[in-house]
Amino acid sequence: MPSKAQDRFADNSEDIKRLLDIHGDVGGDERGRRWGLEVLNKSGVVLVCAFWEAFCEDLAFEALEHLVSNAKNYKGLPKRLQQQVATELKDDRDQLAVWRLADEGWRAHLRTRMEKLQDQLNRELNTPKSAPVDDFFERSVGISGISNSWKWPRMSNERAKARLDEFVTLRGDIAHRGKASEATKKKAVTDFLSHVTQLVTKTDDCVNASVDTACGVRLW
Repeated sequence: MPSKAQDRFADNSEDIKRLLDIHGDVGGDERGRRWGLEVLNKSGVVLVCAFWEAFCEDLAFEALEHLVSNAKNYKGLPKRLQQQVATELKDDRDQLAVWRLADEGWRAHLRTRMEKLQDQLNRELNTPKSAPVDDFFERSVGISGISNSWKWPRMSNERAKARLDEFVTLRGDIAHRGKASEATKKKAVTDFLSHVTQLVTKTDDCVNASVDTACGVRLW
């Protein structure tokens, strides 16, 4: 059973599949270049990237809420998250800030912290390549190197990261320049969706295992 975030990604992916169906209805499914349909391919690439970004954000917030609700005490949080919070409070000009964590205060603090980080992290994840995704999960949930889980048969970890980065770069070219250096083909959409679907599964599994290790309760 996947996370709620993965379920939402699957639901969103149906929009991509409908877009591809429209492509087939208008241009047919026979081999050969279709004129006037590149706009559908561009839209597909942009949507896949947006759904991947939304998945990462949804999963991080879902995992944090799970940790806050199920950890018996602050020791049930990932060590990296504990260190992040400790550093932030150390740098806080309010010398009484540390007392926010007293008793059960750490739960409320983490929820408030996530709300404050949300806008900043969302801006940073606007380009959801492998490195920003790693940084996002480390800062928000305390999970380091989440992209290291991205590998499967005939897809090395290095290639999985590189493929994502290539696709996100393509999205950037389309979104900011209106077009890429080469025509955006239907295959770019299907390949991007297939790749991201694998990344979603691997990321979901990694987060599930990490929260289980931290607080003893699986995410799903």
